[in-house]
Amino acid sequence: MKNDEQINIKQASQVVILKLGEEAYLNILKMSSYKKNAFTYATIVAVGGFIFGLDAALISGTVNFITEEFSLNPLQLGFVVGAPSIGVLLALFFAGSACNYLGRKKTLQIIAALYLVSAVSSALAPSYWALVAARFLGGLAFSSISVASMYIGEIAPPKWRGKLVSMTQINIVLGLSAAYFINYLIIQFTNSDAAWVDDLGLRENTWRWMLGSEILPALIWLTLLYFIPRSPSWLMFNGKSEEAKNTLRKIIPEDEVILNIQEMQKSMDIGEQDHSIVSQLKQIFSKPMRVTFIIATTIAIAQQSTGINAILFYAPTVFEQIGGGSDAAFMQSIWIGLTSVVFTILGLLLVDKLGRRPLIIWGMVWIILSLGLCFYGFNSARYTINNNAIVELNEINNPERLNAIVGVEYDSDISFKKALEETLGEVDARNHESVLIQKAAKINAILILIGILSFIAAFHFSVGPVMWVLFSEIFPISIRGIAIPFFTLLTSIVSSMVQVFFPKQLATFGISNTLLFYAITVAVGLVILYKYLIETKGLTIEEIQLKLQNK
Repeated sequence: MKNDEQINIKQASQVVILKLGEEAYLNILKMSSYKKNAFTYATIVAVGGFIFGLDAALISGTVNFITEEFSLNPLQLGFVVGAPSIGVLLALFFAGSACNYLGRKKTLQIIAALYLVSAVSSALAPSYWALVAARFLGGLAFSSISVASMYIGEIAPPKWRGKLVSMTQINIVLGLSAAYFINYLIIQFTNSDAAWVDDLGLRENTWRWMLGSEILPALIWLTLLYFIPRSPSWLMFNGKSEEAKNTLRKIIPEDEVILNIQEMQKSMDIGEQDHSIVSQLKQIFSKPMRVTFIIATTIAIAQQSTGINAILFYAPTVFEQIGGGSDAAFMQSIWIGLTSVVFTILGLLLVDKLGRRPLIIWGMVWIILSLGLCFYGFNSARYTINNNAIVELNEINNPERLNAIVGVEYDSDISFKKALEETLGEVDARNHESVLIQKAAKINAILILIGILSFIAAFHFSVGPVMWVLFSEIFPISIRGIAIPFFTLLTSIVSSMVQVFFPKQLATFGISNTLLFYAITVAVGLVILYKYLIETKGLTIEEIQLKLQNK
């Protein structure tokens, strides 16, 4: 009986499948292809985030090497590290126009080419200023984040938009993690006795190999971008409605294409019909856009005021302040990358479930508490050089010069560094700062490490990825090509200031007061966003516009 029942069930199933018909079966296959296409296009574009993360974090491993090779002071070091963030300021003035006139796809291809040229030029840079120029050129490509968010937001169905836009942030942290691992791996190779290390010049050109590791990924991304379609929103913006429909048919069901075209047309009709840059900028500052402007401005400033790029771009330098030494600092930097990946993925999984507002508000509270923990740990640290430490200092010529400060307790990193400069001179103090802090520091390293990793987790769980999700949602199509680059320019200005002045802040205010400053600025942003930030989860771009205007 049991076998007869199984045969009957199987026959019944076959009948049901036959009744579905060939057309229905093909429709099922086609429906699965919509999601596949959307994810494929988004993934390719989001690879730009990986290149960005790689470019951003590789420099962290080169800081000590280029400082010594080019005899850099803190401001010069900040300038070479922050050169890309200055370059992006220039790029963002043209990114909006390029997106509108050339299209999102062509703009992304130009950006990928810039990454490639910058990576080659940085690895071969013969001088300090050549390195600055090469990194500045790479900064022109940093607009990839805003352009990628724009493109993905325009091809993603509303229910997937949060996840797909956040893929850029996932790729950023994967790039960061890869960069820290590459730097650590190269350091380990340089410490080995393998003959091939000398054959490749790895020991003499450590920082060049670090920066050159970006070349292959940049080339791969440039190639992949030839396989994505042009944005349907851009096609509609430029009067190419038939091509827009053809693109939409690849990413949504046929019966939704006309509705999407109509919604895009309505979004374009909001505000003025004049699509000039001046007209779009006027609309950004207009009264109907007031709440949108407040939200975008606040989160653009607050995201970078967290000091995230100070930690990411100077990770080994920050960890050296804990007193673990240079090798330990490179290893601990890998933990930053791993933490970033885990919590970005977690944020991605929850952004469409919990919503944008809870993630940002509670994430910023978490960031403030984490920075406060780091402030407490560094502020309570004490620094003392003893006679045993001086005996062990083989790296320094004439270590007896330190006898003048033996047994003296310093209550901050800044006072200890000043004492080192007075006894060793500026150059020797800077070159041997890591090992001297390692010998002298009495610090709760575990507490600070937990605070830093907690901060990294909070950022990548909240304002890191969610800001780009908001940017892809809160602007109407009629001004998005200018609005997203405009507010990305604002966040890039803050990022540039953080990166360029962080070494100077360390030398002037110390690590604890610098982190406290970041926490205070984030708290100000939290108050403003708590009042004005709306929830955009699950809404179409047109519904979001109405909600913002009603608020």
